[in-house]
Amino acid sequence: MIRPGWVAAGLLATAIAVGTLSNPPIRKRALMQIGGYQVLAADFHIHTYPLNWTTLAPWDVLLESQRQHLDVVAVVGHNHVWVSQWAHWLSERSAGPIVLVSEEIASPRYHIIAAGIKENVSWQQPAAAAIAEVHRQGGVAIAAHPEAEYWAGFDAAAMRELDAAEVLHPDAYFSKKLYAEMRRFYQRKRVTAIGSSDFHGLQYPGICRTYVFVRERSEAGVLEALRAGRTIVYDRDGRSYGDPVLIASAAHDGRLPEPDDSGMGANPLALFSKIAGLAGLAMALSLRSR
Repeated sequence: MIRPGWVAAGLLATAIAVGTLSNPPIRKRALMQIGGYQVLAADFHIHTYPLNWTTLAPWDVLLESQRQHLDVVAVVGHNHVWVSQWAHWLSERSAGPIVLVSEEIASPRYHIIAAGIKENVSWQQPAAAAIAEVHRQGGVAIAAHPEAEYWAGFDAAAMRELDAAEVLHPDAYFSKKLYAEMRRFYQRKRVTAIGSSDFHGLQYPGICRTYVFVRERSEAGVLEALRAGRTIVYDRDGRSYGDPVLIASAAHDGRLPEPDDSGMGANPLALFSKIAGLAGLAMALSLRSR
């Protein structure tokens, strides 16, 4: 009889081998300028191992983000920033993408991405107070997957101070209802449009992304563009969200949205690798708990 430990090890080894074979080569994204701005591809909601249910460590997220042609990422932890700080440190020393030190402030009533902060923001306070703390640290507050279950947490005071909202999230491709709810939240107030992957391991960074129109390629340049609302988000059905002038300029230019040439969406090997890895990890954790 095969021991469960050997099965778990076999699943993890298979996931590593198949995942390695399925990886597309890393190549740099071509520089793009539209309307006098440099256009950066960004994902502002990426979780990493440890302390989050996901499959990639910070250094792996940086490599995968480059494979997916992302220029900017916000690595987030649920109510902590130390993993994000680690990713930021690694990226600065490896010529990786711009990493914004960030946190997903996860409260039962709201979830907010605090992008570009320095230290933890407590979730044990109303959303408006959390957003004020994000601003005191020089960051930008983004409503994360603002579906109806979180609307009550964003009262009038919070909505006055909110900078941005995820109008596109992988939930949009699994539920028309949830997508409609995110769109309705986005329409409550003119905020910066954000598309994020909420990467936890089964999809890939950048599956939903934001095109940010920056004056300079830097953390400060990205945060300034987010505050000014200079973004565009495209979904698979041809909808676009963001600054109307930039949307018109990009349509005239014709290069956005960029084609998805990652191969991840239609790559059965990549999907098999992730499922095998999650199954092996779950089995290993179960055996350890016994």
